Amino acid sequence: MNKLVVLGSVNADHVLQVPSFPRPGETLHGRNYQVIPGGKGANQAVAAARLHADIGFIACVGDDSFGINIRENFRMDGIDITAVKMQPNCPTGIAMIQVSDSGENSICLSAEANAKLTAAAIELDLERIRQADYLLMQLETPLCGIEKAAQVAKAANTVVILNPAPARSLSDELLACVDIITPNETEAEVLTGVTVIDADSAQQAANVLHAKGIKIVMITLGAKGVWLSQDGCGDIIAGFSVEATDTTAAGDTFNGAFVTGLLEDLALESAVKFAHAAAAISVTRFGAQTSIPTRKEVEDFLAQQE
Repeated sequence: MNKLVVLGSVNADHVLQVPSFPRPGETLHGRNYQVIPGGKGANQAVAAARLHADIGFIACVGDDSFGINIRENFRMDGIDITAVKMQPNCPTGIAMIQVSDSGENSICLSAEANAKLTAAAIELDLERIRQADYLLMQLETPLCGIEKAAQVAKAANTVVILNPAPARSLSDELLACVDIITPNETEAEVLTGVTVIDADSAQQAANVLHAKGIKIVMITLGAKGVWLSQDGCGDIIAGFSVEATDTTAAGDTFNGAFVTGLLEDLALESAVKFAHAAAAISVTRFGAQTSIPTRKEVEDFLAQQE
């Protein structure tokens, strides 16, 4: 069994670079159209695998050419694909992504095969979750499957890490099963009602989540770094300054790298720094999984910062 299990989405990302995001009714000329492997679950799984984590992935893909090929790509990246299920007569999930010249992105999703990753669908995978050290999840697949996995992990003392993206409200029952949560400012506001604009408001939001039973709260603040709070006490862990080309997979790369650091028994702050380095490399490249660095690239980057 694998030390890390990632449960989540797989998408074909249809990516177009644009000078700026179009206003309603406006037509813009884009460039560099590509279809790139993506999906938050897959991105996080690939990030962990490329950084040499012992990882298994629980997901659903379609029986289209993309779904067939992406399973093989996962295997070549070193991911255990035993629980990556192919859905008959169903397309793989898709994302339509516009990337502006400023490096920001705009994304529309259609779940397709991802919608099949229900509580019933993961029944045969629950032992895999029980045996793992860590379970990493996001919110692009059905909530019933996420809740079931979290409950089983909690009962088995598997550490549950939730990246609550895309932003949505969650039940206190689910949050009580989470050990570490990694929202960005928007997701933190949706979960807590606190608008995160500075250190004080970040800690206020963290305290709301601590009160729901979550031990470690990490609010990602983009280029500013991460607000890390334990036991009601927090501080900012700064990131690295780089010129951004495309931020599509930055958060996913951060999460996959962070849990990899934990698997290697790094101290919490050191795991965050390791994750910052991986994310910094990813934003200098185009696309989702095409931007995720290897272990050597992250180690070389960190060595250059010293």
